[in-house]
Parts: sequence; structure tokens; C-alpha cells
Amino acid sequence: MRPNYTKIYHDMLKLEHPDKLKDPKIKELLKKLNTTEDVLNFNEKIFTQSKESQRDNQKLKTYDKKTMLRLLEYQHKHGFSTSYMSKKYKISRTTIAKWKKTFEEDLEKITADK
Repeated sequence: MRPNYTKIYHDMLKLEHPDKLKDPKIKELLKKLNTTEDVLNFNEKIFTQSKESQRDNQKLKTYDKKTMLRLLEYQHKHGFSTSYMSKKYKISRTTIAKWKKTFEEDLEKITADK
């Protein structure tokens, strides 16, 4: 069972930043927290972090299968290198290579369908 990110973020904002809950854009984004990617993007937009905090938090990130496949599909579609994807999304090259190996068959099906 997945956590209810909408409820979690709503409660966090209510306690720490009630003024942000009045913004219609934030309300709209709050309703669309379905994937790990959505949560990460929302978190970046709402909370500013120091570079040290970003570096430390990067070590703890996890991605669901859907998000991993979307990133790999995006990489394949645009012909980006693993190094480029690593820098853009702050994911180690080793991790991306493991994803490619793990989801090789799934990725072939996705790219063959398009």
C-alpha cells in the first residue's frame, strides 16, 4: 500500500506553511501526487533546500518501477547518454545502468510499441 502523499503534504503545509495552501497552483499540484516523480517535483517546488541537504537526501531517494521506466524511456527516445541523465536527474550512473539491466525486457516492449 502506497502512502497518501496528498494527505501527508497537505498536513505538512498546514502546519509549517499555511500561506502556501492558499495558492491555487499548489492546490492543483497537491491533487496530482501519484508517482514518485510527482512527489519529488512537488517537493522541489515547495521547499527550498541547501546544497548540502540536497546531496544528503539524494542518497535516500527511491523510485517506483513506473518512474524508472519513464526515465529510461525518455533517455532512449532522446538518445541521451547515461552521464547526461545522471547529471540531469542527480542519479548515479551505476543506478541507471542497473535499471537498464533490470528492466531491459520491459524497455524493449515499450520502445517497440512506439
